[in-house]
Amino acid sequence: MIPRRIILAARSCTRCWGHLAPRTAFIVPRKSGVRRCFSTPACGGGPSVMEDLLARVVAPLPTYETRDKAPPPPELNSLEFMNFYKSLEKEDKLNLLSKLSQDFGVDHKGASELAVKLLDTQLRDLATILQVEDRLRYSLVPRYRQLLSHISRVEGGVKFLVDLRSDLLEIISSKVCDTAQLRDLNGTLRSLLSEWFSVGLLKLERITWESPCDILQKISQYEAVHPVRNWTDLKRRVGPYRRCYAFTHAAMPGEPLVVLHVALTEEISNNIQGIVREFATLDAEEDANKINAAVFYSISSTQAGLQGVELGNYLIKRVVRELQSEFPHMSQFSSLSPIPGFASWLQGLLSQWRKEGRGLELLSEQEWRTLEEATDCTPGTGAIDALRKLIGTNEWTRSERLSLLLEPVLMRLCAWYLYGEKRRGYALNPVANFHLQNGAVMWRLNWNADTSPRGVANSCGIMVNYRYFLNETSQNSALYLQNKLCM
Repeated sequence: MIPRRIILAARSCTRCWGHLAPRTAFIVPRKSGVRRCFSTPACGGGPSVMEDLLARVVAPLPTYETRDKAPPPPELNSLEFMNFYKSLEKEDKLNLLSKLSQDFGVDHKGASELAVKLLDTQLRDLATILQVEDRLRYSLVPRYRQLLSHISRVEGGVKFLVDLRSDLLEIISSKVCDTAQLRDLNGTLRSLLSEWFSVGLLKLERITWESPCDILQKISQYEAVHPVRNWTDLKRRVGPYRRCYAFTHAAMPGEPLVVLHVALTEEISNNIQGIVREFATLDAEEDANKINAAVFYSISSTQAGLQGVELGNYLIKRVVRELQSEFPHMSQFSSLSPIPGFASWLQGLLSQWRKEGRGLELLSEQEWRTLEEATDCTPGTGAIDALRKLIGTNEWTRSERLSLLLEPVLMRLCAWYLYGEKRRGYALNPVANFHLQNGAVMWRLNWNADTSPRGVANSCGIMVNYRYFLNETSQNSALYLQNKLCM
């Protein structure tokens, strides 16, 4: 016979394991096309660990009357949530964020009652109306917002929230679980981060070869436009005739948030290889008389969780003021920008127009005849297929004859892609949209500007200068943002 104390101990363990049972997420398709997320214990038995945790750390929203008097929750709550979240696998993070957004958001019933009350007070005095409006505004604050705010106050909390939003954006963009509550949580986080990372709280730092080694290493790792090949390459990019600037924040020490690389040149550059592979400047002494232009050739955001938080445009404006202070005679400010997506857009256009029987409109008769002769293909759809193959394989770059033939064709189509292709009235190309929002103008297309395999594959080797005329940037930005006019 088994002793009674062993039976009781076994039952106790069973209850314990049931309490700690992991939860499994189920994604249920709905007729509307929106998928809804549910979480349920993988094994039955008691409330989940997640539910217990959230019940502890997400404090109830204080009443309107006590909102300024309620004591803050203990710091331990924030640390417990952070440590728990970091310990989770990807699927469990989704479960936690889903439950946080669904069960600890806005009190919709209370907000609706206040909205009705506000309508009923429209004939009352202004003071009464304003008070009801303030109550309604307070009732629309999600309960989890207080937790997020308190997390930001503990050491490492801001960085934690930036990374959490990165996870959230990945979940939403992948459509694994795209609910209205998750989108609202994302909007709340973005609003908070925009306040915490406002331009007045950012510090502009110039990165040099004397900067801390870990910062230099991160600058190298984060470079997203023109990869840094080695330490010698990095040394040149922060050396003479070059400038590297970054925004940093006191809450994230040692973490550059957005990085801008600048080349100081006599004229506005039309070729990136002349900037990133020019080693003659490595040990040179700068001659200010040879510096007439600043060329922004790379800007990289380092934190995915800060997507949608304006940093890059402020960085360019701050750097312009910094350079004007150092070189008062400097008057030319321009980017030398890649055109990501042009080649894939062109392939899609050729495919679509071929199906519609319109492909021959893209080139002149003479251009088609020259292409047919150069590729020994049949006229009509055969020539269109040959052009698609040339662009897809980059074979044309190895033939001077094909390069001469395709230069006017690709430059013409690229100009249309940048200027004519729109999304909701704004430039389809994200880099173009960024610079046009800042008030720059499309100034010049450059052939064979990036002959690296990546440059040819992405944009057929074409790059573009977006010119910043400082006296016109504010007006240009307003025209673009308000009237969708490209200058």
